[in-house]
Amino acid sequence: MSTRREGGRTGTRRDGGQASAGSAERAVLRLARPYLRRLVGAGLLAAATEAAGLALMATATWLLMSAAGRPPLDRLTVAIVAVRALAIGRGVLRYTERLAGHDAVLRMITDVRARVFATLAARRTTAGQRTGDALSRLVSDVEAVQDLLLRVLVPGAAAALVGLLAVGGAALVSLPAAGVLAAGLLVAGVALPASATALTRRAADEVAPLRGALATDAVDLTHGAADLAAFGATGQALRAATDRADRLARLERRLAATGFAVDAAGVLVAGLTAGGVVLVALRAGVGGVLVGVLAVGTLAAVEIALALVGAARQRTQLRAGLGRVAELLAAPDGPAGVDATTPVAVAGAGTGDAGIDAADTRAGRAVEGTTHHVRFDEIVVRYRAGAAPALDGLDLDLPAGRRVAVVGPSGAGKSTLAAVLTGAVRPDAGRVTLDGHDLSAYPADELPRAVGGLLAEAYVFHASVRENLLLGRPDAGEDALAAATAAAGLLDWVRDQPDGWDTVVGEEGGQLSGGQRQRLALARALLAAPPVLVLDEPTEGLDPAAADAVLASALAATPTGHSVLLISHRLSGLDGLDEIVVLDAGRVIQRGGHAELVAAPGWYRDQWLLQEAAERGYLALTP
Repeated sequence: MSTRREGGRTGTRRDGGQASAGSAERAVLRLARPYLRRLVGAGLLAAATEAAGLALMATATWLLMSAAGRPPLDRLTVAIVAVRALAIGRGVLRYTERLAGHDAVLRMITDVRARVFATLAARRTTAGQRTGDALSRLVSDVEAVQDLLLRVLVPGAAAALVGLLAVGGAALVSLPAAGVLAAGLLVAGVALPASATALTRRAADEVAPLRGALATDAVDLTHGAADLAAFGATGQALRAATDRADRLARLERRLAATGFAVDAAGVLVAGLTAGGVVLVALRAGVGGVLVGVLAVGTLAAVEIALALVGAARQRTQLRAGLGRVAELLAAPDGPAGVDATTPVAVAGAGTGDAGIDAADTRAGRAVEGTTHHVRFDEIVVRYRAGAAPALDGLDLDLPAGRRVAVVGPSGAGKSTLAAVLTGAVRPDAGRVTLDGHDLSAYPADELPRAVGGLLAEAYVFHASVRENLLLGRPDAGEDALAAATAAAGLLDWVRDQPDGWDTVVGEEGGQLSGGQRQRLALARALLAAPPVLVLDEPTEGLDPAAADAVLASALAATPTGHSVLLISHRLSGLDGLDEIVVLDAGRVIQRGGHAELVAAPGWYRDQWLLQEAAERGYLALTP
């Protein structure tokens, strides 16, 4: 239910912008360029399918009307074969078109979903992205991209092309009839889609945000049921969710009614156009059989053009979802906040470094002997314009092998510091360098191999212990898993479980206690072993004795030469670190070794004495 925030961070875009429908579509379609040939092929196959259907109707009509006059069979043979070929070909073309279209779109959707997931992951770390809304964006909104291509662009282009072919075919029989057909197709393919768009735009724009809000309500009402009941807010939350559900139902009923009216108008246009074509053709002296062919062909052509009405209505309903996807694709706080500058390869993370196994780097495994030097120079971070900075002029030096603890009261900027170091938050002023290069110059897929660890609200997946751990290092064997879990103080618990490493931990680690969940996340971070290890409250949820033991073993398990940035509210166990930095309101108010800070008046000594007294009292009361 609650989301950890610090320094006034929010989930809104810094530019506060809202992508228009056209710009949203352009942003999404830019991702389709690598698959343009496949999409064009799918469009041509769709046009061929509709053309085959139109030709089938016209040929079958000619065959039936001609057969009524009992001509010699040889005059009908070609038409009979054509009808069979067109019927079979239409089915084959439709299957091939669907296969080609879905192949291209699913390839593109994989890329879109990966980009959206990366941005949502960054926002969840930095801006408190709600779980339900994130799920809606990752599933429903990304599916809007698929529908834009498969249900709007491909059928729309196919209908327009077949309409031109139909008018050309009618012109070979009668130019006046072709003119009437063209007018009917313009009404069915242009006027009606424009009307459908105008009638449904406002309601459709509200549907996607409402679905996202309902997804959030569902998460709150299920996962937050205990909290809501404790505060007596269950009824209020249910009423709010019910009101949103009712509004969504009303909007969807309105859209359905509008769609029914437009479809009815389409049927009327088809009938009027066919009648007009017949009347004009008869006045022009066209023979009876060809008049029938023109009439049936007109009905089929207008029906194909009416697909543009469905495409326009679908496009209107996709506007909000596409805008939300485009916002994520173009977000300034996008995946890892990576700048558009020339990428810099992380030492030991690429395939070009001599003596480094590419398989190790692809697995995200820290290469033995790789070290990095991190510097913070006058870093300033603000989450809102005009608000107090979360970090204000921070200087910090973290050379290879150095171990630094950052402490301070809640809201002091500790987690913001970790977010800046991992690239999740970009500073408003100052510079963070990794081996002398600006941190934003490193590719988003390489930076975590150099800098990573246990961050605030580390996620535990609904999977086994083994699968959760292997996210840190996919090629790790059981000995490595055992070493990491032992360092995190979780190995004995794993061995006590009937399923051992295959024990399923539940959604968000729901089958574990808070301390066990934290130890599992810590073990995953230790298994990954990045050269710059960030540990944000690694002992949260543990009792004092266990916290001290886990912290000591985790630090001992860190490879020699790897640097550590430890963020902690507990001051016990920090005496072995090289430096302790005390933050308050984003500024450094004290720094030095443990003994030095305990001896000097200030926040650190006051907190040390308070924690010592509290833990002595806790131990005295513990059996």
